[in-house]
Amino acid sequence: MPNQGPIIDCIIAGGGYVGLSTAVAIKASAPHLTVTLIDAAPEQAILNDQRASAIAAAASRMLGQLGLWAKLAEHAQPINEMIVTDSRTSDPVRPVFLTFGGGSEKGVSDESNGDESGEEPFAHMLPNRALVTALRDKAKELDIELVHEDAVLGFENGDPATAVRLKSGGELKTRLLIAADGARSKLRDLAGIKTVHWSYDQMGIVTTVAHERPHHGRAEEHFMPGGPFATLPLPGNKSSLVWTEPTQNADRLMAADDFTFELELEKRFGHKLGEIEVAGPRKAFPLGLTLARDYVRPRFALVGDAAHGIHPIAGQGLNLGFKDAAALAQVIVETDRLGLDIGTMTALERYQQWRRFDTVQMGVVTDVLNRLFSNDIGPLRMLRTVGLGIVDRLPGLKKSFINQAAGRGPSNPALLNGEAI
Repeated sequence: MPNQGPIIDCIIAGGGYVGLSTAVAIKASAPHLTVTLIDAAPEQAILNDQRASAIAAAASRMLGQLGLWAKLAEHAQPINEMIVTDSRTSDPVRPVFLTFGGGSEKGVSDESNGDESGEEPFAHMLPNRALVTALRDKAKELDIELVHEDAVLGFENGDPATAVRLKSGGELKTRLLIAADGARSKLRDLAGIKTVHWSYDQMGIVTTVAHERPHHGRAEEHFMPGGPFATLPLPGNKSSLVWTEPTQNADRLMAADDFTFELELEKRFGHKLGEIEVAGPRKAFPLGLTLARDYVRPRFALVGDAAHGIHPIAGQGLNLGFKDAAALAQVIVETDRLGLDIGTMTALERYQQWRRFDTVQMGVVTDVLNRLFSNDIGPLRMLRTVGLGIVDRLPGLKKSFINQAAGRGPSNPALLNGEAI
């Protein structure tokens, strides 16, 4: 049971990557602040997660600055190249319209500012289990209190602290409650924060595929009428699969036996890497766009999917969450250094202004891309072909796409630049 006595500086509801990285970023930068993280899931639940996530170069720099990347690098697979095609499932040949070559970022190491010698790819694939385990270990090292199998049921704002009610029956007080409880955030609703939401009538199917030949670190995204089909390299002769299909087709595929599923997979994956087989459980989740109208209330802030849920077409969902964590940690730490109250709207408005435009912009971009590419309309296919070809031939424009994929930007929080807060 958490300490019910003194006021806790920050309580974070949600023990996923974003909640954990927020906690670690705050505590590593301001050790005197007290941080408690409350996770509804059992501590061992992460052991069942066989998925992997794309970690942009900026997020790698953040993890390096927090002293985590050296431990994670042994589990990470660099994405050295990415190709983009636009075709139908039945097309015998898939012309490559756009290619992104190897990274141009300087490598990162723990306690570095991202300026070590060596080149780093614009992204890595990292098993979710390795990432969460490393974050938890760091949280324990920093004396962050981790509470599993409990949840925040409600809260009541007050001055100088918010009263937080727990499922276990306890009550805590905090200067700032941070909701990292996912796309269906109950705390967001309790705070009275409305969202903009619509469904794409699509589902994302994720699994792991084993193949006969090596991928050489190449990721591929095939735009097909039903939605993007992306293969992302994992260590060894394996790839992570993110397969978008209309809901009706996805339901059929998820209900199919292994033989039928692999036949459908082979039509899209092809034989370029030899024989393939499904090497992990299949999971599917509905796709839509969700954007919170506000990110903050007095003594309350949203991070990660609780603030925004976007289409995976650009692979930026998790990286937006890392940006939230870095930005909110920087606002909290810098406000505290000035001797001010970290839970006031004056402080939290800075976080909201910093992050809201970026996430709305990314939400709009992914929405337009999905609508433009997830169809088989002749004129749009021609427009896409010409557009991708133009991007591929203009180095400056292509570089801007690479920078976006790597999470680089002039307004990045310090941690994403590999700098201490």
